[in-house]
Amino acid sequence: MALVENVTTLQKSQDLLEAEREKKTMMKKMMRQIQEEPLDSLSSSVRKQAMEILTQLSHTQPTLGVWERSELVNMCVQSVFSLPSVQAMQEKDETKAETIQTLYHQTLEALQSLLKALFIEDPTPAGLKSILEALGPWMNSGKAHERARAVNSNISVLNHVLLTLPFFMPLGFPALGLLLGRLLLRIGDPDEEIGREALDGIIILYTILELQKRARDKEETNKKELYESNKHFLGPYNPVSPCQNILRVIVEFGDFLGPQQIKDLLLAALEGLKGSSEAPGKDSREMMQLASEVTLSSVLEWYRHRALEVIPEIMQGIYMQLSHIQEPRARQVALLPISLLASSFMTEVVVALLMCPLPLNSNGAEMWRQLILRKPSCDVRDLLDLLLGSLKEKPVTKEGRASIVPLAAASGLCELLSVNSCMGRVRRIYPQLLLALLIQVHYHIGLNLPGYVASPKDTKKGAQPSAFVPVRWVVKVVKTLLLRMGCSYETTFLEDQGGWELMEQAESHHCGVALLARAMVHYSCQELCRILYLLIPLLERGDEKHKITATAFFVELLQMEQVRRIPEEYSLGRMAEGLSHHDPIMKVLSIRGLVILARRTDKTAKVQALLPSMVKGLKNVDGMLVVEAVHNLKAVFKGRDQKLMDSAVYVEMLQILLPHFSDSREDVRSSCINLYGKVVQKLRAPRTQAMEEQLVSTLVPLLLTMQEGNAKVSQKCVKTLLRCSYFMAWELPKRAYSRKPWDNQQQTVAKICKCLVNTHQDSAFIFLSQSLEYAKNSRASLRKCSVMFIGSLVPCMESIMTEDRLNEVKAALENLRHDPEASVCIYAAQVQDHILASCWQNSWLPHGDSWVCYPATTHHWSPSCENLPTSHQRRSWIMQALGSWKMSLKQ
Repeated sequence: MALVENVTTLQKSQDLLEAEREKKTMMKKMMRQIQEEPLDSLSSSVRKQAMEILTQLSHTQPTLGVWERSELVNMCVQSVFSLPSVQAMQEKDETKAETIQTLYHQTLEALQSLLKALFIEDPTPAGLKSILEALGPWMNSGKAHERARAVNSNISVLNHVLLTLPFFMPLGFPALGLLLGRLLLRIGDPDEEIGREALDGIIILYTILELQKRARDKEETNKKELYESNKHFLGPYNPVSPCQNILRVIVEFGDFLGPQQIKDLLLAALEGLKGSSEAPGKDSREMMQLASEVTLSSVLEWYRHRALEVIPEIMQGIYMQLSHIQEPRARQVALLPISLLASSFMTEVVVALLMCPLPLNSNGAEMWRQLILRKPSCDVRDLLDLLLGSLKEKPVTKEGRASIVPLAAASGLCELLSVNSCMGRVRRIYPQLLLALLIQVHYHIGLNLPGYVASPKDTKKGAQPSAFVPVRWVVKVVKTLLLRMGCSYETTFLEDQGGWELMEQAESHHCGVALLARAMVHYSCQELCRILYLLIPLLERGDEKHKITATAFFVELLQMEQVRRIPEEYSLGRMAEGLSHHDPIMKVLSIRGLVILARRTDKTAKVQALLPSMVKGLKNVDGMLVVEAVHNLKAVFKGRDQKLMDSAVYVEMLQILLPHFSDSREDVRSSCINLYGKVVQKLRAPRTQAMEEQLVSTLVPLLLTMQEGNAKVSQKCVKTLLRCSYFMAWELPKRAYSRKPWDNQQQTVAKICKCLVNTHQDSAFIFLSQSLEYAKNSRASLRKCSVMFIGSLVPCMESIMTEDRLNEVKAALENLRHDPEASVCIYAAQVQDHILASCWQNSWLPHGDSWVCYPATTHHWSPSCENLPTSHQRRSWIMQALGSWKMSLKQ
């Protein structure tokens, strides 16, 4: 028995699948026929017949899926609604005028019958929604005959729903807000017939909603009587003032409008503004705009409190619709909900506007300005306080997620600054705004918001849309704020000094901020006192970026006379504490602050007493920061008495500057070498051992750096070497001060090395270690000259050379023979041969060294192979060097 049931079930399933295939095949055939019909004329009944067949198919099983039904409805509606008006088609073929009119009505009736049949096939809210969605866009068409068809078809479907009402809608009528909004706009249509039909559609809709409500309460109701009652209740159509009808409908529909319906109703009213510019005639456009304005304002007047939870969606909808609304008056109407909502829910509106895509285009900018340009406008003070609060947020959360809120707040502020009426309120919180923006600049350095590019619409013609760099945008807002506050001299000063570019870089942000503060002090900005007193409590708040920005600004304000009123703990005390800060930038800023304070006679002695701590704080600090700090410290050095006790500070300063002689940045090298010479000038006799050791350790770095090939740096080296020689009374060879390349002057190098070893034998190994270190430098010119120096230095050290040190030299030269720079390879090989020859000649090569080949008393350092041993003639240094170079290129 079970087997028979299974066979029967299987047979039914197969029959169902076969029926589904046949239905879909027939449906596709009919749809193809409809699509092939012309959209500019109605000359045959093919379109009508195809829809009639589709109507019959809808009564068969199985039912269509949601996507298939939607595709079918959209295609049929497009085919019928796109036809020209009946009058236009009749004028085109006057001989068939009557036939065309009859055929048109039959075709439209066939479409409406199909829509009813599809609803019967799926009598659910989803099924009804799929049909109404296809009709919606046509109700805002710029062509009257298309709007008339859409309204008529909507009423046909609604009538059918009213007569059958086969389902209960627990979640309310589907897309009620959109449908009601579209019908409301059509009440104000320039075509009175469309307006009359739209009001009738609203009465039917109201009747359906009443029936649903009574069904929930289990009340028995006569549909026809209820319809007539509602018709009387909602009033007759008023062609002279259709807005009266709109107002009445909005008031009476209140029981059926929740937050989502309010949102949809407002967005539907905005839809009507898109096509207003296409409507023929100025009067017609104005009527449609008036209908939208009445709908928007009255909905928000009566039900504003219900819109609270959907404000973000409303703002997003306005932003999207503005791109399609160009007519100025229509744009004003579209922006109306912003000021209306902000008058009651400003915080929620501002939060929603902060979600606008960045960078702000003209639409987003206009939405921000709407807050205060249109009545009712929100309180500017509260608005600016909200923005300031957002500007104090970090753009990166604890979870590492990027937040656009501070950047959006800066963008919104920038738009408000363009409104003159705001300036009084802006000045009230100007110091807070300026500092918050400067800190945001620091936060946004290197911060990227993926996907954000400049709007093509707002890009100049012919130019490619540029990438959106957040930090530049915040800097732009800082400039705008300064200009609006009358700081034009300050902004020009920063422009000339490159201050804005400094502000945008992580390593120089504090310099840009300091430059701005310095300019404001120089030009006596009126707000500086307020900024100064605001900064004092801010210095200890926030993270490192917050503190660095605040300190950089505060330090420059120490030049003001008003600083005398500030307790010393907030000025001198705070700067002294900063000398031991773990962040090098904070140390440099503290030094700058102390230098400024030292200019005041009452603080000079106290600051000078801190000089050792200032110098000590510069150990292991980046070269650029060292240069910045030492330039400031020069002022303190000038003011000190030249005493013996100063020498330790000077020596320590020299120790800090020396490692930066090999910095990869030319400006750092040049500045540190120059500053080194200036500090040497400050030294006074008698010379201490620490001074002598420090200056002797400077010889090799200066000699090698002089040979790097950079004229500017070489000039500084010569000047500094002369200052060291003068103080130490050195008698170096004259050629030691020459910037000429050593390439063909091996004897000169040998003479310099011999002088150094003979004069400073105790420091010979220091010279060797320094030259080996320079042989690892990233610049090939320094590697080359260090190799040449080693080749002359090692033979001069024969009496003190150890096997370990010689092996160290050997390993370094072996590595350099594989250097990517050819000249370094060649000189490394030549130096190996020269050292080897010198070892044999003077019999001081350590026993068992692998450099040993054959004794040769005539082995001299010469580019010629004639004087080399036989083994060296077979593999000369140049062939070895070229072979090494080739091998390195292959690797």
